[in-house]
Amino acid sequence: MLDRFNRHITYLRISVTDRCNFRCEYCMPAEGVPWKPHEEILSFREIADIVKVGTKLGIKKIRLTGGEPLVRKDLPELIKMLAEIPEIEEIGMTTNGVLLPKYAQQLKEAGLTRVNISLDTLDPEKFRKITRLGNLDDVLKGIDAALEAGLLPVKINFVRIPGENEPDEQAVREFCKNKSLKLRFIRQMDLRTGEFYAVDGGEGGVCNICNRLRLTADGFIVPCLHSDLRYSTRELGIQEAYSKAVHFKPEKGTSSTTHDFSNIGG
Repeated sequence: MLDRFNRHITYLRISVTDRCNFRCEYCMPAEGVPWKPHEEILSFREIADIVKVGTKLGIKKIRLTGGEPLVRKDLPELIKMLAEIPEIEEIGMTTNGVLLPKYAQQLKEAGLTRVNISLDTLDPEKFRKITRLGNLDDVLKGIDAALEAGLLPVKINFVRIPGENEPDEQAVREFCKNKSLKLRFIRQMDLRTGEFYAVDGGEGGVCNICNRLRLTADGFIVPCLHSDLRYSTRELGIQEAYSKAVHFKPEKGTSSTTHDFSNIGG
């Protein structure tokens, strides 16, 4: 089990909060979702301890996510703790970018390596409709702040929304080309069926090369975002939770890039 882990799993995606300052229409209902109680959310020390155990099993890269990770208070403190773990080679973050003008330089100094920023259109009205709460200008300022802070490469995540933002792709392509941003197209997943697809411009969604696990904000190791399998680091212990999650990772050699995990049990 652990030999397979060492060969294959090198990436841990960490959700530091379930809260978000957007209500994107492809992510949640307009009224939002109930937030988890504060006491259920992992502390920074718990996250660092989970990462330390993971490094003994092969983890080298971290991606901080949410919700929106920058709504978590004192996030640079966590990044500094993770950057001090010798085995960690890279700390990235996926963000909507709104708070980057305030925090980008602090994040860089703490040890953040790079960022992925969501941008599904350059039309302010359409952006407001998609995000329900977002202001496009705030995100554009966030992109500039990330570039200025040297959080490179800055990657842009464009979610393809059928019937809504297909005409926006070319404008976003030109914007990214002019600013030397790396662009990734993500096909909107079907949350009802669990069906998902490969990322255009990235390696996500391809099971036969998947080298990542996820850590939820409340302490569960998850082998795949698109399954219901969850293993509690608090109830099972950190190493046992890792081991059980790795057991259910798709084996190398899977040829399909479109999968349905809705019937997986554990």
